[in-house]
Amino acid sequence: MSFLAIDIGNTRLKWSQYDAPRPGATLLAHGAEFLENIDRLADGPWAGLSAPKHMLGCIVAGDAVKRRVHEQMELWDVAPHWVVASAGEAGLTNGYDHPTRLGADRWVAMVGARHRMLSQGPAQPMVVVMVGTAVTVEAIDVHGKFLGGLILPGHGIMLRALESGTAGLHVPTGEVRAFPTNTSDALTSGGTYAIAGAVERMVQHVRQHCGAEPACVMTGGAGWKMAPSMSVPFELVDNLIFDGLLELAAGRFKL
Repeated sequence: MSFLAIDIGNTRLKWSQYDAPRPGATLLAHGAEFLENIDRLADGPWAGLSAPKHMLGCIVAGDAVKRRVHEQMELWDVAPHWVVASAGEAGLTNGYDHPTRLGADRWVAMVGARHRMLSQGPAQPMVVVMVGTAVTVEAIDVHGKFLGGLILPGHGIMLRALESGTAGLHVPTGEVRAFPTNTSDALTSGGTYAIAGAVERMVQHVRQHCGAEPACVMTGGAGWKMAPSMSVPFELVDNLIFDGLLELAAGRFKL
C-alpha cells in the first residue's frame, strides 16, 4: 500500500515514500534532485524502492518535466496522478477567479497548512507563506475559504533582476542588517524586508477582514532565511506540500 508523493518546483524535484496514502503515514524514504538530474531517478534513488501502489504529485515546472518524470516511473506499474486546483477539496474552498488556474503548489500547501492547524486546535484564519524561487503569501478565512494571495520574486530573482538592470551591480550575497552600510548587505536586506513586509501586510488584511488574529505558517527551501527578520509570529514547517499531498491522497485513494 505504499504511496509516492512528488513535489516539483522551479528548481528541484522532491519525493517522499510513505507506507500509506493518509495523514500521519510512516515515512519510508525521501530525497531530492535538481531538475536537470531527473533522468537519474529510475537507476538511482528509486531503484531500491518498493513499488508504490499510488502516486500523487504537485508540479509547477511544466509538461516537459512531467513527461520526464513519467518515463522514470515506468519501472513501476503505477498510474501518475497530478494535483490540479479545483473549486473545493479536503475542506478548503477556492476563491480564485478561475480556480483551476491557481498554482497546484499553492493549493496543496494551503490544504496541508489548514489541516495541520485543525489537528492542533480550533479553526482560525491563516496566512500561508512559501519562500522559494518565487514567494507566495496566501490568505484563508476561519471557514477554510481561500481569500486570495500575493506572488512576488524570491531572493535570487530580486538579486538577478537588479544585477541585470543596474550597471556595475555584481556583488556577493550579504547579511540582513537594520542599517546596511555596504551594497551586499543593502541588497540582501532589501529583498528580505520586501518579503517580510508582504507577509506583514497580508496578516493585517486578514486580521481586518476576519476580525481575528491569523495563524501564520511559513514553508519553502528559503523559509529559514526569513525567520530572524519577521515581526509577526509564525510557524516554520518543512514539509507542508507533503502534508497537503497526504491529505488529498486520503480522499482520492480509498484504503
